Order: sequence, then structure tokens, then C-alpha cells
Amino acid sequence: MNNIELKQFMSFNKDYKLVKPLAVFPVNGNFIVGVYKGTLSKYDILVRYKQKIKNNWSRIRTPKHIHWAVDILIKLNSNKKTTKEFLDFLISIWSKTKPIKSVKDRKEYLNTDNLLKINNQKMKHYKKLSKKGEYSINFLVLLAKLLMIQEKTNLETAYMFKKVLEALKSGKDIFSIVSAATHNRR
Repeated sequence: MNNIELKQFMSFNKDYKLVKPLAVFPVNGNFIVGVYKGTLSKYDILVRYKQKIKNNWSRIRTPKHIHWAVDILIKLNSNKKTTKEFLDFLISIWSKTKPIKSVKDRKEYLNTDNLLKINNQKMKHYKKLSKKGEYSINFLVLLAKLLMIQEKTNLETAYMFKKVLEALKSGKDIFSIVSAATHNRR
């Protein structure tokens, strides 16, 4: 599919209005990520995706922190050392992530080269982790970057994403990880 077809494929109706993505990102032939204009702040973005399962595409889904946290737990169980390195990589991305503060920022941040190709070499190192869990490394990195941008755009001092990454890396108990990933507080 070309970009126009992908945008049509990732469009949906909400309150009888067609919602079209600002950007779409095909990942490994098994996922298509769409980014939409959100409503929480002036430059808020919404992240949605479709997943190919047995040659059929799912409905549009909204990713939650808990989804990728569970996938990381599976990867940790399979290869603790490399997964912890991968978490360090995601934490470094988190620390470099800036909020969207203008239309120009949004266009720049949603550029395919900026989101998918900038860390290609590093992502190849973690590719073997894709064999375990539901999600590929490319999908996890793209999703993580977009969720980080979304979080920091809505509240520049936000830290939930980093808190989840650190809980996973430090081997916190499952209750703590789930609580961090679902906004629950003790």
C-alpha cells in the first residue's frame, strides 16, 4: 500500500466524523501505526495501530503501556541481559524526547526517517528479541517513541513512561510493574 492507501486504511469514524491520521508507519508487514490529532492539548497526538493476525488485519487498536510492558516481561524471561540493554536504550530515547510545541515540531517528529531509521543500527542489535513475545523491536521502538512524545507533549514533566521502563529494568514485582503501566497508585 502507498501512503495515501495506508492513511485511508487507518482512518476511522468517531461521532459520525471521519478521522484521518496525520502520519502512518508500516512496520515489518505485520503492523501499521497511525498517529492522529488528539484533544488533550494543542499538539496532542493519539497513537493507534492495526496488527496482521493470520493474514487478516485487526480493528484499529489503542496501545497501552501495559501492552508493551507485558511483551518486555516475556522478552526479559527469555533473554534478561539483552532485554535490560534494550530497556537502557529506551530510557536513553526517553531522556532525549522533547514535547511537540509547534506544527513544525509535529511534522518533524512524525517524519518516518526520524522515527524509524534514526536508530537502525542499534535496533539491529536487539532484533533477536523479536523472536519472543508479540511485538517486534521495530514496533516497540516506534510505539515507545510515539508514546513518549505524546506523554511529554501533554505534560512536559511527565515521567510515567520512564517509571515503567525503570520498573521493568530493575526487576520490580509484577504488581509494581502493572501499577506503573496502568496509572494505578499504591
